[in-house]
Amino acid sequence: MTMKSTAERPAVELGHSMKPRQLTMMGLGSAIGAGLFLGSGAGIQAAGPAVLISYLVAGTLIILVMWALGEMAAANPNSGAFSVYAERAMGKTAGATVGWLWWLQLVVVIAAEALGAAGLLFSVWPVIPVWALALVFMVAFTAINLAGVKNFGEFEFWFAILKVAAIVIFLAISAALLLGLLPDVASPGFSNIATDFAPAGLGGVATALFVVIFAFGGTEIVSVAAAETEDPEHSVAKAIRTVVWRILVFYIGSVFVIAAVLPATSEALASPFAGVLDAARIPGASTAITLVAVVALLSALNANLYGASRMVYSLSERGEAPAFLSRLSGAKVPMVAVGVSVAFGFIATVLELLFPGQILPALFQLVGSTCLVVWGTALVSQLILRRRADRDGTPLPLRMKGFPGLTVFGLVLLGLIFAVGLSAESSRIQLVSTVLLIAGIAAACWLGARFTASREAVRADSAKGLAPRPTR
Repeated sequence: MTMKSTAERPAVELGHSMKPRQLTMMGLGSAIGAGLFLGSGAGIQAAGPAVLISYLVAGTLIILVMWALGEMAAANPNSGAFSVYAERAMGKTAGATVGWLWWLQLVVVIAAEALGAAGLLFSVWPVIPVWALALVFMVAFTAINLAGVKNFGEFEFWFAILKVAAIVIFLAISAALLLGLLPDVASPGFSNIATDFAPAGLGGVATALFVVIFAFGGTEIVSVAAAETEDPEHSVAKAIRTVVWRILVFYIGSVFVIAAVLPATSEALASPFAGVLDAARIPGASTAITLVAVVALLSALNANLYGASRMVYSLSERGEAPAFLSRLSGAKVPMVAVGVSVAFGFIATVLELLFPGQILPALFQLVGSTCLVVWGTALVSQLILRRRADRDGTPLPLRMKGFPGLTVFGLVLLGLIFAVGLSAESSRIQLVSTVLLIAGIAAACWLGARFTASREAVRADSAKGLAPRPTR
């Protein structure tokens, strides 16, 4: 594989037909998936209403990360996004490591969302088994991602609108329930929150924190999609501005009403949105929200498959992955990159067939801490690149406010999350596993770079006629 500068453009480029409105809704929709519709219930089971602390902490961190990413993406829209920024800030090994780590994270999330959507659909239509439904979803969304980015963006746009509308309706019904405004339905009040806020203490909050971080994972896809968007400087800025109210309204609002209505021991937390609507006694509402949740998970799957394929495409373009992964179809889609990015999802459907009901919970626990590493790398990269730009007098189309204080605050917050995570056995195991995974990826990237550099040196010597003559 040939080594390429990150500044080089490929001979055949990705398309640039994604609309600004599609980018905005993609950023909104990518984070409204399994983490919210399923993970919120798991978080409440782990920490009780204190899961709200986990959401506030993780929400603050992702807001800061998105502001940092927005600054870098507006200045340099690239399908490798934070992997490219880490390379420019800290070197090739750092860039390749974070790129591969994020790709592996999304590969797991894709599988989780396919199984999660299949499980929810099976709960209201128990005809086709979960593994078969997941297989159908994987085939369908592989085909969608092999279409042009314009069609993909439009598909994601309408999916995201449906999700947003459903959550707004859910919040309105939930507020009416809590305030006692529904006829013939007693309000559960706020006793669940007031009387047993943190049943599992700090350990429960720590455990829930990594489930919550899983929920926010994927928001950073906006910085990846900027490379295929019209007028990325303005499109990215608009998309980033939606992050704050999205987190406050959709995540914090939804989790608050779920925690208020359903106690931490409730079996209804397996499908928390449906559980709340069942408590409201609105006929058909729980089935409807379950179907919306299916759409939400499939939409997030769609967006995450897009992000994963573009990241491994970028790694290939930079010589950090095999060259064949950067091959483009006639629609300017990295078709081989799409194929390798969905492979684990198909494997997960087979595992679900062999071990029914056991795969999705395991997947939820795999990626929380990897999100933290990716976000931390983005903050460090922005800190270095912004200082470099200010020193050199380089103008930036979008500047993060409060720099460097807010960037440093994000890193401190990240350190505190790691410290809290080490205090709980379940999250401690996850953190240690992530450190080992990163070490393995970094070692492989470093060795790969050394091997490639050595091979390039031999080729250069051969071109100069310096290669040793073969002996007879």
